[in-house]
Amino acid sequence: MHAEENIPDNTDNFEGIFSLLREVYPDAAPALYFSSPLELLVATILSAQCTDRQVNQVTQSLFKRYRTLEDYAAADVSAFGKEIYSTGFYHQKAKHIIESARIMLTDFGGKVPDTMEDLLQLPGVGRKTANIVLSRAFGKIEGIAVDTHVKRLSNRLGFTQHEDPEKIEKDLMRIAKREDLETLSMTLILHGRNVCMARNPKCVECVVKELCPSSRA
Repeated sequence: MHAEENIPDNTDNFEGIFSLLREVYPDAAPALYFSSPLELLVATILSAQCTDRQVNQVTQSLFKRYRTLEDYAAADVSAFGKEIYSTGFYHQKAKHIIESARIMLTDFGGKVPDTMEDLLQLPGVGRKTANIVLSRAFGKIEGIAVDTHVKRLSNRLGFTQHEDPEKIEKDLMRIAKREDLETLSMTLILHGRNVCMARNPKCVECVVKELCPSSRA
C-alpha cells in the first residue's frame, strides 16, 4: 500500500509504534552543530532541502566568520550566497538570513526571538524552523517539526490523513505527549532515512511492520 492511498486511522497503535522505534533509536538527537540560538537559527534555515552533514560542513567555517547579528546584517547577499552555495537555494537563504538578522537587530533587541509568534515574523522561518529553534535553543515545546520524513511516515503509519504540515502537526500533538514531541520528530526522521524511505522502503526489516497499515512485508 502506498502513502497516497487511503490508509486507515492507526492512532490506536501510536504508543506501541513509538515505543518500538525508540528502542531502535534511543539517542534520537539533533544532528546540526550549534552553540547559540543564532547559530541554530542560521543552521536550520540552511538545512532546508539539504542534509545536516552538508550544513555542518558549511557552518564549521561560517560560524567562525560570522559571530554576531551585526556580522550577518552587514553581509553582502552575493558574497554570503557564495559561502553557503553548497547548501542549495543559496541566494534565497542568504537573503533570508541577512534580512532576519537586520529585523532581529531593529525589532527584537538584538536577540533571537523565543516565541512562535515572533519567530514566524522572520523571513524564511516557518513553523518547522520555529519549532526546532524553540525546543533546542530555548527548551520550549510549542509543537513538532514536520519535515518531509515526518510527513511521509505520519501518513504511512496512519497517524494522519493530511498532507498539510500544520494539520499533520496538530494530529501528532493530539496523540503524543508534549514532552515527547521533539523526540518523536527526530525518531521519525531517523527511521525515514534508514528504513522507511520515500522509494523502496525496507518493510521486511522494519521493526514496526506488524503495526503499520502500509507494510509490504
